[in-house]
Amino acid sequence: MQQNAPAAVVIGDALIDEIHDSGGVRELVGGAALNVAVGLRRLGVPTTLIAMVGDDEAGAHIREYLADHDVGLISSDAPLGSSRAVVQRDAGGEPTYVFNEAAQRRSIRYGDEARTALADADLAVISCFPFDVPAEVDAVAAALEGVRVAIDPNPRTGMLSDREEFVRGFERLVAGAAIVKVGADDAALLYDGDLDALRARLRSSGADAVLATAGKDGAILEADAGILTAPIATLPGPVIDTVGAGDATLSAVAEGLIGARPEAAEDWQKLLDRAMDVAAATCRAEGGLLRTPESLEDGERGVRGS
Repeated sequence: MQQNAPAAVVIGDALIDEIHDSGGVRELVGGAALNVAVGLRRLGVPTTLIAMVGDDEAGAHIREYLADHDVGLISSDAPLGSSRAVVQRDAGGEPTYVFNEAAQRRSIRYGDEARTALADADLAVISCFPFDVPAEVDAVAAALEGVRVAIDPNPRTGMLSDREEFVRGFERLVAGAAIVKVGADDAALLYDGDLDALRARLRSSGADAVLATAGKDGAILEADAGILTAPIATLPGPVIDTVGAGDATLSAVAEGLIGARPEAAEDWQKLLDRAMDVAAATCRAEGGLLRTPESLEDGERGVRGS
């Protein structure tokens, strides 16, 4: 890694996706937080992932994948082994997930190594975190004291045990966040489905900026500089796989905040447009591994992840 460059720490999930589709069954390294960590590294940011990873075969695959992408790992104990999701796609290609017990009961701890990494980071990013477990929220809030934060609640139906508690835990960390990213799926699962109302709610709760993504309808970013919009980006080639588009968007937004403090509307618009470009490029290859328009032009497809 480049020494003394502004760094990021990502906190959340790392798992194995066991994919069942017309092509058979295959396993890919995945997890929303892991995708964001790898995505940030692919965008040139020194990155460390804090996640629960087991000392088992699945954990070995996760560690190897992170090492291949030059992402550091600070792992918490996993008494039930590594997390796993069985993924099945419907006729339209949309995935459904069934999580093992380890994923449903995931837990993250913050020892000296984790706290040092967070203190040294320019930005901490949280994605797919167990916000519905008060002890987990207490622990991460204490570890993040004084740290600049970006948050994506990214709830998963198969891991969500208490919707009201999840909302309380998530909103506890919103005040003062550098940016909060939410999507139409988050609004439907956690709130009343009104993405615009959710964006306003999070801003009024103290988020410095809120990015609301709505699939084919593009995205809206609201900050003190104003309300900015961007359509989905149009790139050559067909859309192959939308898995990972949200993680790629978060990676690109986070990369634009590291070592920078956007204030003017044009700065936020540039960040938003770049995020839409990266998301569109990621959709033009299978899996959740972040791509950029430049990498597609070079014919680079990389190691598949989900």
